[in-house]
Amino acid sequence: MLAKHSLIQLNTGRSPKDSYDFLEKSIRKAADRGINFISTPETTNIMELKSSRLFKKVTSEKDDIFIKNLMLLARELNIWINLGSWIVRSGKNKASNRTILIDSDGKIHSRYDKIHLFDVVLSETEKYLESKTYKSGNKAVVAKTPFGNLGFTICYDLRFPSLYRDLAKSGAEILFVPSAFTFQTGRAHWHTLLKARAIETGSFIVAPAQNGLHENGRKTYGHSLVVNPWGEIVAEKKKGVGLLDFKINLNEVNEARSKIPSLKGNQLYKIMSK
Repeated sequence: MLAKHSLIQLNTGRSPKDSYDFLEKSIRKAADRGINFISTPETTNIMELKSSRLFKKVTSEKDDIFIKNLMLLARELNIWINLGSWIVRSGKNKASNRTILIDSDGKIHSRYDKIHLFDVVLSETEKYLESKTYKSGNKAVVAKTPFGNLGFTICYDLRFPSLYRDLAKSGAEILFVPSAFTFQTGRAHWHTLLKARAIETGSFIVAPAQNGLHENGRKTYGHSLVVNPWGEIVAEKKKGVGLLDFKINLNEVNEARSKIPSLKGNQLYKIMSK
C-alpha cells in the first residue's frame, strides 16, 4: 500500500487545550488533502519541566478528554493518528511518556511507553532528569496495520541501536522517532543518528519533532525528518510548525534488506581484554 502520510511539527506549550486545538485544525487540514496517516512529535499535549505544574494539567489515559476527542476525530475523518507521545498520569507521583496509535475506527490500536529516559546535565543551567517524573516503559512494540508493520520509539531511545534492530528483526518496516531533541544535541547528532538507524535496519524512519523556543523556556531543534531505508532524507521540515506530507513505498524496505541483509546476522562476539 502506497500510503499518503503527513507529520506535524509542533511548538507545544503548557496548555493541553491549546495543544489540542492546534492539533485538531492540523489533522482536519491533512484529511482535506487526502492524508490517511498522520504522526505527531514527543510531548504533543504539554511541555512542562516542573512536575508540580505538570500533574495539575494531565490525567490518566482513560480520563483524558482530549484523547477521547481525537478518537472521535479519527473515526469522523477516517484517518489513523499516531500520537508520537502523550503525557498521561501513571499513579500519584509518576507520569508516562506514551505513544498512542488510534485507528480509523476511533479505537486505540497500540500503545508504547518510552523505555529510555533522558537524565542528563548539559550545562549549569540546562539539565533534564526525566526519571524523577516519568515511569519507564519495559516493552518494545510492533503494530501490524494496513500501512505496514510499525515500530515505536520515542526521542532518547534513538541512542540505543539495539532497540531498532530488535524491532526490525521482529518485522517492523517503519520506525517512528517522535522527539523533542534539545537544540544543542539536535544540531550535533539528529540527522546522523536517524540516517544510521534507517541504514542499520533497512527501514523507513519517521521522526516528527518539536521546534523552537517553548513556553517553558526550553529550545528544541525541529527538523522533522523522513528517511528511507537507504539512508536518504526524503522529506524535512527545517523550521516552523505545521504539516509535512510524504509517501512511503514498502517495496523499498524489501529492496534495501535484500541488498544488505545485515538483520540476518546474529553473531555474538567474544571481547578480549588485555
